[in-house]
Parts: sequence; structure tokens; C-alpha cells
Amino acid sequence: MNLRKGTESDLPRLLELIRELAIYENAEDQVSNTIERMKKEGFGPSAVFGFFVVEHQDEIVGAAVYYWRYSTWKGKRLYLEDLIVTEAVRGMGAGKMLFDKMLEFGKAEGASGMMWQVLDWNESAINFYKKYNTSFDEEWLNCHIDFD
Repeated sequence: MNLRKGTESDLPRLLELIRELAIYENAEDQVSNTIERMKKEGFGPSAVFGFFVVEHQDEIVGAAVYYWRYSTWKGKRLYLEDLIVTEAVRGMGAGKMLFDKMLEFGKAEGASGMMWQVLDWNESAINFYKKYNTSFDEEWLNCHIDFD
């Protein structure tokens, strides 16, 4: 498997992986992002996200999508928006490669830590994260407002 920084030409496959994740999470109808929007928001001087990909047999089989956030208590934080590995290669190490890369990347960029979310029913993901001595919050509720 090969791990590398994602490029603009990877966006169609990234969006396919995002849709695959949404199906897995029973939320396919909630994906409204487009390749055009991802090009605008992920590349150039005003980029708000980045991503790494894992390739297996010349096909992208996984991705880690991230952005930066700021905590008034902790300072600069890396936010892992999605860690996606296509079902056919789960258990082959792609997720570990991506997660380890995110940890390495966050440290190299001077972040004070990394944050992400996991659904409470996704036991395989929770067990994966426990291997990294992850802290799981129980007090905070996630809130959002959609502008679209």
C-alpha cells in the first residue's frame, strides 16, 4: 500500500469514498458536497481542508480528511473529519497507515492534539481508536446549523 497527500485529481474517488461512508452510517441522503466545491475549498490560497490517501493496486482505497481548528484552552488542534477505508480492504492496515500519518502530521505542524468523532454504535472504529489510548468525551453534545 502507498500513502500520499491527496491531489485535485483524487477528488472524484474521495467523493465516492465519502458516499460509501455515508451509506455505512445510514446517512447517504445527507451528502450534498460536490467535486467543484471540494476543488474550491480544498486547493489554492483559501483551502480549508486537506487529505491523505492510501492506494492499493493503483486504486485509492482509503482517505483521511482533515482541517485545523483552534481551542482557546489547548491552542492549534488537528481535526480529523473522516477516516475512510473501503470495505474490501478493511483489516489490511490502511486505516492504521492513515491514522498514524495524521498523528505524525499534526505533531509536525505544531498542533497540541487531534480531535475527531465516532458514532457510538461503531464498535469496530471505537476498538480501533482505543488502541491509541484515545479519550472519549461523554459530557459534550455535538451541535450544528446547516446553511445550505
